[in-house]
Amino acid sequence: MRILDTVCTYCGVGCDISAEIHNGKIVKMFAQKEGVVSRGKLCIKGKKGWDFVYSPERIKSPLIKKTFIEKNYEEFPAYIRKRLCQLDDFDEQWFESPFDLAYDITGWKLKQIIEKYGSYSFAGIGGARTSCESSYLFQKFTRKVVGSPHIDNCARVCHSPSLKGMRETIGEGAATNPFDDIYNSDFLIVIGSNTTEGHPIVANRIIEKVKNGTELAVFDVREIPLSKFAKYQCTIPYESNLLVLNMMARVIIEENLYNKEFIQNRTKGFEEFKEKILNDEYSNPDLFLKIKGYEDLAQKIREVARNYATKKSMILWGLGITEHLDGSYAVMAITHLALLTGNIGKKGAGLMPLRGQNNVQGTCDMGCLPYYDPDYRKPEVVGLMTPDIIEEAINGKIKAIWNIGEDIAHIHTNQNKVHKALKNLELLIVNELFPNEITKYADIIFGVKSAYEKTGVYVNAERRLHLSQPLVDCNLPDDWEVIKEVGIRLGADFRYETSKDVWDEVRNDAKERFFGATYEKLEKNMLRGLQWPVYLSKINEETTELGDTPVLHTEKFRTKDGYGYFKYKQYQLRGMVKKLLEEKELTGFYLTTGRTLVHYNNAAQTKQCESLISKHKEDILLASIDDKDLINSDTVKLKSKYGETAPIKIRYVNTIKKGTLYTTFHHAKTKINFVFGDEADEFVKTARFKSVKVEVIPC
Repeated sequence: MRILDTVCTYCGVGCDISAEIHNGKIVKMFAQKEGVVSRGKLCIKGKKGWDFVYSPERIKSPLIKKTFIEKNYEEFPAYIRKRLCQLDDFDEQWFESPFDLAYDITGWKLKQIIEKYGSYSFAGIGGARTSCESSYLFQKFTRKVVGSPHIDNCARVCHSPSLKGMRETIGEGAATNPFDDIYNSDFLIVIGSNTTEGHPIVANRIIEKVKNGTELAVFDVREIPLSKFAKYQCTIPYESNLLVLNMMARVIIEENLYNKEFIQNRTKGFEEFKEKILNDEYSNPDLFLKIKGYEDLAQKIREVARNYATKKSMILWGLGITEHLDGSYAVMAITHLALLTGNIGKKGAGLMPLRGQNNVQGTCDMGCLPYYDPDYRKPEVVGLMTPDIIEEAINGKIKAIWNIGEDIAHIHTNQNKVHKALKNLELLIVNELFPNEITKYADIIFGVKSAYEKTGVYVNAERRLHLSQPLVDCNLPDDWEVIKEVGIRLGADFRYETSKDVWDEVRNDAKERFFGATYEKLEKNMLRGLQWPVYLSKINEETTELGDTPVLHTEKFRTKDGYGYFKYKQYQLRGMVKKLLEEKELTGFYLTTGRTLVHYNNAAQTKQCESLISKHKEDILLASIDDKDLINSDTVKLKSKYGETAPIKIRYVNTIKKGTLYTTFHHAKTKINFVFGDEADEFVKTARFKSVKVEVIPC
């Protein structure tokens, strides 16, 4: 029996985990007490979500669609055509291919498309399910080898507004503090995060701290499991985050609770901000006295604002903030609260965006974004974001997409449109572990290693790097190895032999954050990890002896001049709030979505684990008990102007207000994302997943 340490790559908590290995197989996953992130505890996904590794449904070799071979047969060069006999029947749709042949066919077809339509006809869409090394090489392949600026990743679905909003105001789009600073805080606010199910090991810290006397405020459109621990449970209308956050800032200013010294020494734009907010009709909490069913918020917002301003406080948020029309502005409003009160740049006080997946932070750090190179440098050319890539695929300008670890045919909005775009491509390449919705549209599929089978760096929601190591042997390539081989066939001078070779290039290309984070240092700190920026040695007051940086912004912000900035945005009256203000009563229903504890996004891995899928085999719609007589059905379809769902079972509960609905989105067969449209954050086009008006149709 051997014990091997690695990292969990499910949610953005990114726990250190250890595996018991017997006869070359995983028999148990657990966390060691010395683990800095896990603190010796794992959620059910960490404990039980590993046996997908042995699933018979794993994609174990390249698959090439038979119709693709037929379409291209006459144009194949001789060196490919004479080797087509190496293809074996896999099923009615697919040939199984040797890797070398699949690399050659992929390289040839990409070269043909680039020569015919130009390099901008190609787009890369990456995902946070892979390592930093693979994300780095993917953006390099797209930009430097193909010559296309169109590179994006799954942060588009979740936390791009956190990156945008925080960079606009404090110069860095990442968590300011480690998770353990929850224990050093005197007041906690959780907004737009179902933390117990989305980030359970962080929720453990919150609950433990609250049980020891710290007060908690929860803002959400429904009561969540964390609500029972909150002194202030604030159920807010759909799409009202910015409204509520601006109200808190106004209370702090009106009651003279702001930190004048901090504002004077470390910020700019306060006076203009103050004037705008005090003259904004929508920033007064008393507005809620006019909104039926939400009158209690007028007083609760004031009390939460007072506590936040007068105590050492932290704010934690999730996709309930970012997946809105004003997601970036709402994140700016969160940073405004920290700037107003000085609750930033010190232990126990800061800002914590709870990333959806473990390497969302790392994939963005690697430059897998159309508007950032590695280390958040400005690229030579800004490319298209994923929604625009989809649009241009429909228009015929994007001809080829390489999709790595992001099931855009399931998890993106407006799925009728996405599917239309995918059908219009000349080439869709997919790297995946299992067949899923995106593989149905692929021309070439590369089966690749999972995180438990490879070496690589992952960066969690607190900027902490962990090095994964293979727990079991696997003869499949890593994502970066597939990229390397296809790149060589397009003329790239890719001489990487190991993931360490790629990482050493990352350390030099993204020096500001990663230069000191050597594999050797990460290997010696498997249960601790390192928080970027990581230097070779201690260089300032922020860093530790290991050269990493637990708390950001202690002396200055990471803006060009070192100051934090106030940039006020008035709430735009719309949706549910507008309806309630003008008509007093709701007609129709508003839907939001979220995770359940046992599953992870599109459930590609978790549904392959019997102990997990057995607990949640289908999505369930939650509705208010007050709407039971109105709906009068146990199964319904939801319909919007964009599409409709499949029939979905309904459960009536008392944790949701009248006129509102909630469901998970893990199972593609439910077709939840068919009812969400193109409405998105105006800066970074993160879709409005958290609110859509729907018609409920009894089945």
